[in-house]
Amino acid sequence: MNQIEFALKVFAALAVVLAATTLCGRLAMLVRQPRVVGEMVAGVLLGPALFGAVTPGVQAQLFPADVKDVLYVLSTIGLTFYMFLVGASLDHGLTGGRNMRRASVLAVSGIVPTFLLGAAAGALFFSTLSLDGASRWEFMLFVGGALSITAFPMLARILQERGIANTPIGGLTLVAAAIDDAAAWVILAVIIAVGAAGSPLDALDTVAGAAVFAALMLTVGRRLLGRLGERVEREAGMSRDMMALVLLLVLVAGWFTDYIGVFSVFGGFITGLAMPQSATMRRELETRLTDLNSILLLPVFFAFSGLNTEVSGFGAGGTLWLPLAVIMLVAFAGKYLGCAAVVRLQGYSWRYASAVGGLMNARGLMILVFINIGLAHDMVSDETFAILVAVAIVTTAAAMPIYRASLPGGQDRAGSDVAPTGHVPAPLVPAADPNAP
Repeated sequence: MNQIEFALKVFAALAVVLAATTLCGRLAMLVRQPRVVGEMVAGVLLGPALFGAVTPGVQAQLFPADVKDVLYVLSTIGLTFYMFLVGASLDHGLTGGRNMRRASVLAVSGIVPTFLLGAAAGALFFSTLSLDGASRWEFMLFVGGALSITAFPMLARILQERGIANTPIGGLTLVAAAIDDAAAWVILAVIIAVGAAGSPLDALDTVAGAAVFAALMLTVGRRLLGRLGERVEREAGMSRDMMALVLLLVLVAGWFTDYIGVFSVFGGFITGLAMPQSATMRRELETRLTDLNSILLLPVFFAFSGLNTEVSGFGAGGTLWLPLAVIMLVAFAGKYLGCAAVVRLQGYSWRYASAVGGLMNARGLMILVFINIGLAHDMVSDETFAILVAVAIVTTAAAMPIYRASLPGGQDRAGSDVAPTGHVPAPLVPAADPNAP
């Protein structure tokens, strides 16, 4: 096959991916779901679940191994810049005061029970779901870590669009979700490092390298980038050279963290966190990077995830239904009950507690990132991958119905209906999620 023929195959695959994710995203919005839910479903439908089952020959011709390799590279670039935008959009002022203390308690209530239940489920199904030669404790950590994630960027966009980012429910949920995700990435980084090195002791170089990189970027790097932010504010915009410098930093950071054995998304996220808190710079980055990333590159990631989602075990008499039911149950119970109970103990109403539990239960794109990294590092079997994709879709789709049922009629904006007496919500600036509606 010559280069022109190969390029035509890649263009055809991208066209199908773009059409499918756009259509399913619009359909999701029609039923009052975030666009990302439709895009996740589209990715699964392009795989063996539908496209591969109905027309296996066409699917194999459209997505051969070499085209899938290109899709993987494009999706990795998209994920790296997505995590960069997430980090750049975070408000550094969220990490202090009463809001942070309440949110930290809420985050722990979502992480600990979910992680323990997920790890227990991993131990229960280790013999049937893990790869040959896999370590039991690594598999338990992976399942527990994946279920501990909350879709922070998606929640930020939902809360922003509903006008409740500055209410108690917005403050608590946003900061707690950010803490949840940070903890999950640390768990994944350790698992990857140990898996690549063979033992915790051998992984010290990787963990130390990641820690030094993060420390330098968030201290020296942040100060140097602060000067860039001041210049952007003075000039009321970013020049071509400024944007090129930022893109270069993201790519180098992604390359370095991938090279030391973590993953490129970590480099993108840390670089985003190091960006200055410049409103102009934030607007410029989102304006220039969001559309291409969210409309094309991230849908490629959903498609790549779908192509790796093997559904044969879900047929009649399939062996995956029991593990799916158990893992789905612990995923819901750990997040929803843990978060709702703690919010209620903090003095909020049961309706408010239920709404927070529902929002914290959404896992969105973040769990797909988590499990795809695991797949790339041979830490997860096709069966486990398929189960966790289903968990991602169902928990994300359930978030808004639970939220609406808990706080009907705009009670989320009426703080007196849901917040404890005397509580004043902390002002927040949410991160933008390019995959939400």
